[in-house]
Amino acid sequence: MIEFLIAIAVTAIAATLIVKKYQPHTVLLLAGLALFVATAIFFPSQDVVFRKSDPTGWIGFDIFEHIHGIMSYRLAGLGLIIMAAGGFAKYMDHIGATNAMVNICTRPLAFVGAPYVVLTLGYAVGQALNIFIPSAAGLAMLLLVTLYPMLVRLGVSKAAAAAMIGTTSVLDLGPASGTANLAASTANIDVALFFAQYQIPLAAFIIPTICVLTYFSAKYFDARDGHTVLASSIDTGMGDPDSDGETRTAPGFYALLPILPLTLILIFSKLFIDHIEIGVVTAMVIGALLGLFLEMIRCRHDMRAVFKGFMVFFKGMGNMFSGIISLIICAEFFAAGLKAIGAISFMITTAENAGFGIVGMMFVACILVAVTAVMTGSGNAAFFSFANLAPQITANSTAGAVSLLLPLQFTAGIARSLSPVSGVIIAVAEVAGCSPIDIVKRTAIPLIGALIVLFTYNVLFLTAA
Repeated sequence: MIEFLIAIAVTAIAATLIVKKYQPHTVLLLAGLALFVATAIFFPSQDVVFRKSDPTGWIGFDIFEHIHGIMSYRLAGLGLIIMAAGGFAKYMDHIGATNAMVNICTRPLAFVGAPYVVLTLGYAVGQALNIFIPSAAGLAMLLLVTLYPMLVRLGVSKAAAAAMIGTTSVLDLGPASGTANLAASTANIDVALFFAQYQIPLAAFIIPTICVLTYFSAKYFDARDGHTVLASSIDTGMGDPDSDGETRTAPGFYALLPILPLTLILIFSKLFIDHIEIGVVTAMVIGALLGLFLEMIRCRHDMRAVFKGFMVFFKGMGNMFSGIISLIICAEFFAAGLKAIGAISFMITTAENAGFGIVGMMFVACILVAVTAVMTGSGNAAFFSFANLAPQITANSTAGAVSLLLPLQFTAGIARSLSPVSGVIIAVAEVAGCSPIDIVKRTAIPLIGALIVLFTYNVLFLTAA
């Protein structure tokens, strides 16, 4: 019991600091260190050594060797995958391929006459684009330049258009997503299988739910605010996307480049051609180099700039390390501290004795993730903090770790767009000229509906399997 109380106290302090805008990486690292030190002092019989590593001979050094072990393990596997995906995404943006894909995907929406139907279809298109553009803020900014002006000119209110765009990446779909890769890695399954066999079937229920609720929610709030649906040419606040000086233009066929890695990953996997297998990193490198070769042909008169431009790929990798990978390492160290002190075992035993079962524990874990995401504005921080606990929680269940990891991952992304301090919500609110709270009020109905569908699906199809 004392172990659990210590863990609760440390977790509460860490949560308070994160809510007060202290750097989550440092907070989680120090929280994990505090848990390990408490374990070493009060419960010296508990194991603090990383996996199957050999002890150093002194428990104090073993704690820091644990950090070393997490870094080595994550950087060699998941970390490299996420960095490669981040580098590829940045380079696609640099050469204009991302913008070309977004333009092609959103252009057909202009031919649909009903403004609120276009709004709902825009969400579906945006969520599909999220598979290839894993950054929530990055995707939102692209849609704000392309889709947002069109929606406003069709007669949709600025707030409705911005709120819809703020929800387009709530599911974090696809092999390029950091949370999807961590979930697949934690469940010890291929990320392509996780995407095709688990994410897509659930998304097939959630996406239509969000579309329908977005339609009615937008009409309700616009009517309440006295908005008149009239097509216009008013200033949207974004300017003309075709004249945006910072937007790189590229040939239309460049739109195929962001799709290439996912195509290769899915084709050369257990889903289709199983005697040839290609990893995420390899697919991202192939896609980036193909983009480089095309740029060498297109910009052959300025080859020096083309060569220099490819450094964006490596800088993107570095940005992913400093932002995402370091957060994963710190969060995993914190989770390891909770395990070491015995808090997780205590919670599992208590839940089992109370008759919660896997379903009850799923609800509790998802609530914790949702609260963390709303308070911090980060789905990554929320999911990374709890993901590595899933195998231990589901160890005695026939459902497997995926039955907990999938709802945790989706809950983290959904709750991120319910947070007024989320980067993507702040960005769209600023463009729309309203407060983040006003945007969250509009996203609440569709996303709460999504959470209900998520839990229902998980209970019926995953935990019951």
